[in-house]
Amino acid sequence: MSVNVFISGTGSYTPDKIIPNSFFEKVGSNDEWIYKNLGIKERHVVENETTSDLVAKAGLNAIENAGLQVGDIDMIVVATTTPDRQAPSCACFVQDKIKAYQAVAFDVVAVCSGALFTIAVAHEFIKTGRYNNVLVIGADTFSTITDWERRDSVFFGDGAGALVLSQTTDKDKGFIDFDMHSDGRGKEHFTIPGGGSEQPASSDSLKNKQHYFQMNGKEVFDTAIKVVPKSIKNILKRNLISIDQIQYMIPHQPSIGILKSIAKTIGLPFERVTTNMDKYANTSGATIPLVLDETHKAGKFKKGDYLIFAAVGAGWTWGTALYKW
Repeated sequence: MSVNVFISGTGSYTPDKIIPNSFFEKVGSNDEWIYKNLGIKERHVVENETTSDLVAKAGLNAIENAGLQVGDIDMIVVATTTPDRQAPSCACFVQDKIKAYQAVAFDVVAVCSGALFTIAVAHEFIKTGRYNNVLVIGADTFSTITDWERRDSVFFGDGAGALVLSQTTDKDKGFIDFDMHSDGRGKEHFTIPGGGSEQPASSDSLKNKQHYFQMNGKEVFDTAIKVVPKSIKNILKRNLISIDQIQYMIPHQPSIGILKSIAKTIGLPFERVTTNMDKYANTSGATIPLVLDETHKAGKFKKGDYLIFAAVGAGWTWGTALYKW
């Protein structure tokens, strides 16, 4: 029997500690510039919590929202760039914390595209009939890899967003298509150079701050506004759907400027672009499921709505997904 894959539940969690824009005056920035250019007013950061703590709370929230029990989950896939440890996977920490021992668990690393890539992976496992319910979670604690003495420390916040993807025999809802891409030639434009096999941890790597993220903001902007609109146009054309039929875009949240440029290029009114950067900043792998959960629980989606998911991240990695609610 042919099955579709739909979102049966959503959830999210952000830590309590909030850092306002005024904090960054000491690095030469200010609230007016940050809000105007990035769309950020504040961000949440962890305090005595790990990435898996955030993931577990968001995951349980999504399972409850789906009307399921932990024992119903067949697989846990976590998208993160900031796992608790290099090994084992963050997903294994989460499996233990929520006691989902029946579920296979692993991570996917695609940075800001992580949630979208993870959804695509989970989709294929369900589509083949191998699994019924997969818990997909995007989460990052970029505050742990941020040099707070740099101006680009304004960009990121911590958080987790979760989806439960499930089988359905309803042909008129669920994921329709994915359009995924990578280009390793962009690997230097957003990177964490220290801590891997190329630059193992050492006193020199610590002294030279090689364990913090390094970003070429101009290249991120230029790449995002070029590749994301192209992917959106490709997936819509392939499925004979016009931009006028898209009720909402659920994007990664890199900056308000990038999102406005993408919306203008594809001809989508900006009020149809879901954003939450003002409250959370860029939460990397968490952004898509986090804003999806907020929009879903605000009751904005209606049966039959077409949604477009879109993301771009380090690597480069980017892509889109088309969904019918």
